[in-house]
Amino acid sequence: MWVSQGVDSALAGVLGLLIGSFLNVVIYRLPKMLERQWAADCAAIDGAAPEAPAEAFNLMVPHSRCPQCGHAIRWYENVPVLSYVVLRGRCSSCQTRISPRYPIVELVTGLLFAWCVWRMPGQWAALAWCGFSAALLTLALIDWDTTLLPDDITLPLLWAGLLAAILGFTGVNLTNAVLGAVAGYLSLWGIYWLFKLTTGKEGMGYGDFKLFAAFGAWFGWQALVPIILMASVIGVVVGIALKFNNGLREGGYVPFGPFLAGAGFTAMLFGADTILRVVGL
Repeated sequence: MWVSQGVDSALAGVLGLLIGSFLNVVIYRLPKMLERQWAADCAAIDGAAPEAPAEAFNLMVPHSRCPQCGHAIRWYENVPVLSYVVLRGRCSSCQTRISPRYPIVELVTGLLFAWCVWRMPGQWAALAWCGFSAALLTLALIDWDTTLLPDDITLPLLWAGLLAAILGFTGVNLTNAVLGAVAGYLSLWGIYWLFKLTTGKEGMGYGDFKLFAAFGAWFGWQALVPIILMASVIGVVVGIALKFNNGLREGGYVPFGPFLAGAGFTAMLFGADTILRVVGL
């Protein structure tokens, strides 16, 4: 049994490496696709003719290329992690340095997939949590880069959590999942408006409400307090580190989504009760 489980986890890890390579594409391209769509929508409202795109741009085309020299990346230059090591982290054409985040995302996705298959009961439950992991990692990095949490990912993640509860993949009954989704959204929505009415500023975005609602669907309403506490702890630690390293953005703003994602991963890996013990409650 242990051998079979280990083989399944290893295969899931390999699949995770491949999925991680695709996630890198999503993280980079999805915000740009949304920006193009918003520009087209604004042009339509103004009655102006939208600019014709120079080329098709979506998650599939154009093929990946070096942003510096335009070198088309061949398939053997795009093998997860291995190609980065062989190329020594540089473009094979112009020798421009490639960000180490690409292989890191691939590795993290592979490890998360392997863990889900190793720990989750049943193949379908493991598959559901692999999907959760991939979506959450993507959201965290998009938000960190752009301060956006796209509805294209947050809303499917929310509905998937409710469906997983119906099918028994999460160990959360449907009532608790629905209550969690409602409480997750309304709690941050209430904090948002309280902060805005008090200070006149927006402390977070609507994407945070939707992501927290998704956590309520996946973990149940009982996990919301531990998750928000852990997100706050992670946010404080990272914020202090950035402040001392002069890494804060203009205005001292740091997106909250990555910290929510970190707390979500903590709840998945260790359980919500463990979060309460970590924060001393």
